[in-house]
Amino acid sequence: MTKRLKTIALQFLFIIFLVSADILCWAQPEGPRVALVPGPASVPVTGIYTLAFRLRGEALAEYSDFPDLEGFKKAGKTSTTTTQLVAGQRFTELTLTQRYAPYGEGDYAIKPFQLTVNGVRVRGGGTTVHVGPAVVAVPPAKAPAADAAPLQGVGALDQLFGKPKPALYFDVPDRGALALEADRRQVFVGEGVRVALSFYLRPADQAVLAFHDFDDQLPRLIGQLRQTTAWEVPAAEQRVLPDTVRRGGELLLRFRLAETTYYPLTAQPLRFPPLALTMTKFRLLKKPEPGVDGRLAQYKTYLAPALVVAVRPLPARRGGGPPAAVGHYQLRESISRTEFAAGQAFGYTFGVEGRGNLGALPPPVLAPRPGLAVYGPEVRDEALPGGGGRKLFRYRLVAQRPGPLPLDSLFQLAVFDPTTGRYDTLRSALRLQIRAGASAPAGPPVAADAAPSDPFYGPAIARADAVWQPLDAYRQARRYAGALLVGLLGLATAGWWQARRRAN
Repeated sequence: MTKRLKTIALQFLFIIFLVSADILCWAQPEGPRVALVPGPASVPVTGIYTLAFRLRGEALAEYSDFPDLEGFKKAGKTSTTTTQLVAGQRFTELTLTQRYAPYGEGDYAIKPFQLTVNGVRVRGGGTTVHVGPAVVAVPPAKAPAADAAPLQGVGALDQLFGKPKPALYFDVPDRGALALEADRRQVFVGEGVRVALSFYLRPADQAVLAFHDFDDQLPRLIGQLRQTTAWEVPAAEQRVLPDTVRRGGELLLRFRLAETTYYPLTAQPLRFPPLALTMTKFRLLKKPEPGVDGRLAQYKTYLAPALVVAVRPLPARRGGGPPAAVGHYQLRESISRTEFAAGQAFGYTFGVEGRGNLGALPPPVLAPRPGLAVYGPEVRDEALPGGGGRKLFRYRLVAQRPGPLPLDSLFQLAVFDPTTGRYDTLRSALRLQIRAGASAPAGPPVAADAAPSDPFYGPAIARADAVWQPLDAYRQARRYAGALLVGLLGLATAGWWQARRRAN
């Protein structure tokens, strides 16, 4: 009898051990709180290389910038947050991904670097990335079937009490939908079209829907949106955050998964394949019990139909000439001086402002003119609030002869406005009068005109004294200042000594 009781007690202790092990495994997230997620070893030239870090169990307070990689251009960031409810405890995991677009094919070395996330340093790099040729077509990812059996782990609790029985749960209808949307269905060559991939659901659907394996699904979906015949400009900061919209008269939550502006380079239509996103869909327990998680996790796949954006060729331009810039642009020009003399350098800025592919905007066409030396341009891009941008082409000019200098015949830029469907030419409206002065210099313009367009330094430099100063002027001033300080210190010491002597 005693032996039998010992056997039962040992079995009972073994069962408690297994149950405790399962609860501990569920209740404690594995891995460090900050981990670096390296990118792939090879990508196509039309693909995206990624570097990311994963933060577990706490909110993101601060982080250092991702490194600049040789052979790649930063193409925006994506941020995803997943929340898990395990054994009554909620755990969050944030993944911030920096995207890089390769410039060309080849092997590029990723130098060692370090990131600081919430005060924790993680190191990476020291690898090589191979950029291969472009992939002509990306096959769509095979998504799990909608009626596939749910993935369920087999643990000690399942062995003791059995797996959840689907017959005890019921399915809650939802209005989730995956949508691939374009702001226009037809564009000209070079005209931008913004394409967004979004997931819509009702606010009440959040109780039964959750993202599944999102860190792996999102890069695959973005890869299927790549277009080999278009210039792509991703959104500056892509973060998966919900916003409230009305669609079909119904209030919905929208999760913007990806957003990119495409500028077609040829007249071929932009074809986006059908996309699939697998979500976790929970079934609810028919008879809820206290202390029991009344949800059963299954999978549901949402499909977005294919999207085609037609591309129209640009109409023929009278007189021909170089390709025109496509967009809605205006000229913003400035000049550094109001009086001009032969042989004197001055700055001129040809600024283009508006909406379009400013990254591919060429500099204005310069018509050669005898007796005028032109240097530059220096190019600078600026983003404008509310959308759009500005591109500045800054030149240095030296007129070698006196007389009139019409800039409208010197700087010209042909543009095509897709809104009106017409060509136009941006020309300068300035006509300068060059007076007689010093002879033209033999080299580039002097450095005194280094920042003439600045509203403060330009006039200050123009009014500055041009008389030569000795090189040791600052040294002499320092010597005089030191002697003055020594004299003041001597006077203060003498005064203090006289006051103390009178007091005694």
